[in-house]
Amino acid sequence: MEYRRMGRTGLKVSELCLGTMTFGHSADEEESRKMVDLAIDSGINFFDTANSYADSRSEQYLGNILKGRRRDQVIATKFFNPMGPGPNESGMSRVHIMNAVEDSLRRLQTDWIDIYYIHHVDTQTPLEEMLRAQDDLVRQGKVRYTACSNYQAWRLMEALGIAERNGWASFDCFQPQYSLVVRDIEQELIPLCQYKGLGVVVWAPMAGGFLTGKYKPGERTAAGTRSEEGWAYPSSYFAANADDTLTALLEVSESLGRSPAQVAVCWVVEQPGITSAIVGSRTAKQLEDTLGAATFSLSAEAGEKLSSVSHLPHRYPEAMEAGMHERRDAAVGTQTKL
Repeated sequence: MEYRRMGRTGLKVSELCLGTMTFGHSADEEESRKMVDLAIDSGINFFDTANSYADSRSEQYLGNILKGRRRDQVIATKFFNPMGPGPNESGMSRVHIMNAVEDSLRRLQTDWIDIYYIHHVDTQTPLEEMLRAQDDLVRQGKVRYTACSNYQAWRLMEALGIAERNGWASFDCFQPQYSLVVRDIEQELIPLCQYKGLGVVVWAPMAGGFLTGKYKPGERTAAGTRSEEGWAYPSSYFAANADDTLTALLEVSESLGRSPAQVAVCWVVEQPGITSAIVGSRTAKQLEDTLGAATFSLSAEAGEKLSSVSHLPHRYPEAMEAGMHERRDAAVGTQTKL
């Protein structure tokens, strides 16, 4: 297992992060414990949850399971989603943040949260209010690093600027969706995070199970999976060439003697700017296979095949400006004509 710095910080996390969205949903506490134990034995020190997962049972299970071994683990959780029927029980207002963090600390049975994400975009609350509240939590020692998920590039940049101007704790991590069939973040968000020194921890590297071998090209549902249940399956974000990508993935995985899930996750963690990939499972047996992604590297040929078939379409203005500095350099010392 490789350990990587979280952006510009000194925090080091495993290249694979155990996602616990299934805890309390499709995995009971006993099966959840098996997955956590397997993850730790495999070298994972990074766990991702949210206050709203499985009506808070995910945080409760994780707190129970990590009791007595909390110090060596990095826990990330999130706030935003409605936690009750009241008008102040969701969003990123100071009121909700202060209530949410206390509830998460209690469920996780810990005195601090390592990484605290704003889960979604709140257009009804000023960024200044959320950032100042998170800065207070950092100063109080209840949160060690702040972060956001699902933000557009312009909104992320604005938040970073506000925090810098005011001397507040600034986001150290960004959590977006990313996989072979959802590569949108490569155009603006990855370059932004690299430029500003943010870690990037991605969700759905297996595209909600689409890239695990359970599906054939052309299929979007499979019996006994989350797609059949209509739960946490991000097919609406898949690229138009998703079936071509799946075909190539199945070919590459067969040639390497690896499962499609392992190859899909391995490709993700080998991409520029990626700190860690969140992997989750319903059972310890499923997780055991996925963790194999940290035991090998893709050959240049295999990586190029997957990258080429799943490439993003050319978009303005990035495509127009690509290579412009090379053109400038090539013109130095030569006579140009209009």
